[in-house]
Amino acid sequence: MRLPGTRYQEHGWEQVRKLLGQCSLQAFAANPASDLLAALASDPAACLDQYVERTAAIMHAGARNARAAAPGNSYGDSVLELAMGLLYELRERHGDWLAFAAAVAHDAARLGPAWRQGGGEAILRKKFNDMYAVLRDKVDADNYMAACGAACSANRMYAYRMLDTAYADIARLFDSWREFPEQVGAILGRPVGRPVGAAAPIEVRQLKSIGQCRGAWVIAWSDSREAFTGAPGPLNTRSKRFASLKNQPEKISAMLREIGDYEELSANCDSAWAHDAHDAGEWLSELARVLEAPDIPAGDDRLLPAPAADELEDREDKDDDDDIENTAANSASHSAAEQQAAGAVSLPPSYLAMARLAEHTASWSARTMAPWSMPVRLAVYLKLLGGYDDCYPAEWLDPATGELPNMQQLAVLDGLSLPTLRKRRDAAIAALQGAEAPSNTRSVK
Repeated sequence: MRLPGTRYQEHGWEQVRKLLGQCSLQAFAANPASDLLAALASDPAACLDQYVERTAAIMHAGARNARAAAPGNSYGDSVLELAMGLLYELRERHGDWLAFAAAVAHDAARLGPAWRQGGGEAILRKKFNDMYAVLRDKVDADNYMAACGAACSANRMYAYRMLDTAYADIARLFDSWREFPEQVGAILGRPVGRPVGAAAPIEVRQLKSIGQCRGAWVIAWSDSREAFTGAPGPLNTRSKRFASLKNQPEKISAMLREIGDYEELSANCDSAWAHDAHDAGEWLSELARVLEAPDIPAGDDRLLPAPAADELEDREDKDDDDDIENTAANSASHSAAEQQAAGAVSLPPSYLAMARLAEHTASWSARTMAPWSMPVRLAVYLKLLGGYDDCYPAEWLDPATGELPNMQQLAVLDGLSLPTLRKRRDAAIAALQGAEAPSNTRSVK
């Protein structure tokens, strides 16, 4: 279940609870029962400080355990982070610790130091679990009020969780309506048959999320629990936690819609595209850093910006003439040797000629690397931008891979050894980095 501001209401709570209980028992393991009772009875505040410090140290020591490192919720908090937050919150809420101390003292007076007997640790651990269960609802209720500006108590947070559980059970029954027609009928308020080939009830087909669950169904579900499971439903017990919800279907429906609306709103935190957004942000940060650096050290594998727009306008006519001349020259250079080299590395015979024609010779990078051959220029782009980039013309890409040819292929195309191609590529990169840096970087076509 997700609600604004909450962190402890999701699937990871069970692991948080177990980690707190495990480390709490270890923190008290060094103390005999009599010392524990004496400390809790004589000076609970001092005992609390000692407990928090010792438990925190134990948690830190096991920070790399599978349970501690496991995800605790859908917001990226680990089980360890959530457990530590609740542990330190206890120091600020003495009332919960005093209630725990009173419960331990009461059991000791009635039963003696039961935790010193076989299985006694389970009794003490349950008291820790009860303390932290109450504390987590208080913390989440406070955070909910801070996030929404609406009143919320620990009991109301508990009620949200009960309604989430009720919806899960109703959805399970609706999905298996043929197996549980009597109970589904009791929830819907009308008989539900299960003849072969019968269509599912319209309510079953409409229930797709918790926001579509009706308050009247929850009340009827709770009423039907004792008849079908033997235990009364949560709205049919003597507990005062749900007193404000009994016979209040509108209020229940509003709470269910609130859970559903926020789950829909926050669903993108589980989506894989969030990683892409992070990568895009990293790329933009890197681009800003490149553009802000006037002097780029030699050996830095980054392209310098392309010419400013006014510079391109001044040279527009000359560039057009150069494009025509370069196109004719490149077409004439389409030799039989190039065709043979391209065929040797499984590229189209006219690969180099088409690659030259597709190159935007007016671009700053192309003009700067003009002294080097086409395979060397492609090796530069392969090094700086990678095998694939949106700015690459289709003629540059290997049809078999959809990316630039690899270094071995480029070396064969240029009739060079691989080390020589690397040296010429590095020299071309050094020329790029040593040239005056204009304002745009990625126009390579």
